[in-house]
Amino acid sequence: MELTLLGTGAPLGLPRPDCPCAACARALGPEARAATSLLVDGALLLDLTPGVAFAAARAGQSLAGVRQVLLTHPHDGPPVEVPAALPQPGRVPDGRELALLTGHRVRALAMDAPGTGYAVTGPDGMRLLYLPPGAAPAGLVGPAEPYDMVVADIVGRPDALAKLRAVGALGPTTDVIAAHLDHDVPPGAEPARRLAAAGARAVPDGTVLPVGAYEDVPDVPRRTLVLGGARSGKSVEAERRLEAFPDVLYVATGGTRSGDTEWAARVAAHRERRPGSWRTAETCDLVPLLKEDGPPLLIDCLSLWLTDAMDAVNAWDDAEWATGGERVLRARVEELAAAVRETRRTVVAVSNEVGSGIVPATASGRRYRDELGRLNAAFAAECEHVLLVVAGQALALRG
Repeated sequence: MELTLLGTGAPLGLPRPDCPCAACARALGPEARAATSLLVDGALLLDLTPGVAFAAARAGQSLAGVRQVLLTHPHDGPPVEVPAALPQPGRVPDGRELALLTGHRVRALAMDAPGTGYAVTGPDGMRLLYLPPGAAPAGLVGPAEPYDMVVADIVGRPDALAKLRAVGALGPTTDVIAAHLDHDVPPGAEPARRLAAAGARAVPDGTVLPVGAYEDVPDVPRRTLVLGGARSGKSVEAERRLEAFPDVLYVATGGTRSGDTEWAARVAAHRERRPGSWRTAETCDLVPLLKEDGPPLLIDCLSLWLTDAMDAVNAWDDAEWATGGERVLRARVEELAAAVRETRRTVVAVSNEVGSGIVPATASGRRYRDELGRLNAAFAAECEHVLLVVAGQALALRG
């Protein structure tokens, strides 16, 4: 089965008409995207969009062999003219299956938002799943057979991938293609970086892909360290990297602080951002978690882990620091780094980058700054990906 992506953009396209945002201003030339429309083996057209005939011609395809046109979502704006010789578009009721004379079978899937998803099985047995914008599958049950390719709104609804992964419908060889791309993410390298963290990729309009080829499926990084200053967006970046995975264990190292309303507000804001399927563990005992098998870990954050570790050895007292506290702390850092090296779990950890600011006025402040720098370096040495977040922008230091 062969898929031609006639368009990969949001329903209004990218750039959006008359939109003054920075992302739309940069979405020019090869970064511009027409509304998403898929042509399957020249016989099945999924979503009829303005200019679809010209898009097909630019991709070296013809719509003359199209036998069925199916819509996945309500189309706002003026009616789209149906090109000559194309059948009238329609939608398959949820749960029903349509058999084409070409040997393709199309089953309609219920969504949690207005629209219909389509699971297409080709004559060769290859399986494609196409989801509408802003929607994720509803009522999935497992275990399910993995699809060979999934085309979906991954930036807008990363939880759709999490739901598919949870029931086994998305496997390590599933080619996940981003569609319905909007101006939420600036064009250029940023979409590719975000999508790769979810095991997905984006392709230009007009790309022709064989369904079932997985050579270009990106490897999901297993260990990632996200660094950043205060309010840089590092926690948001770390959470975003795991939104497409189910059953994430969020490890909060800060604990609770009785009577501190500002701290309670910070904790509440973090909880509100997390998907409902994630679990939370409030602990600084990271080594046992890293040694266990299980779902991905999100550790937020290493700087609070270090505070707890330094408290445990009374590192703020010069005499105790000099007579054994420093040695015990370094051993704990080495133990943590070794556990990261040997872990089989997917890990995303957050830490503060404090070495670029003002030199602390106190000896204890300088000691903490120095030890956090050493901890960050030791942890980063065991990670495939290391990111530095500045003003909400993630810069790749490694990976």
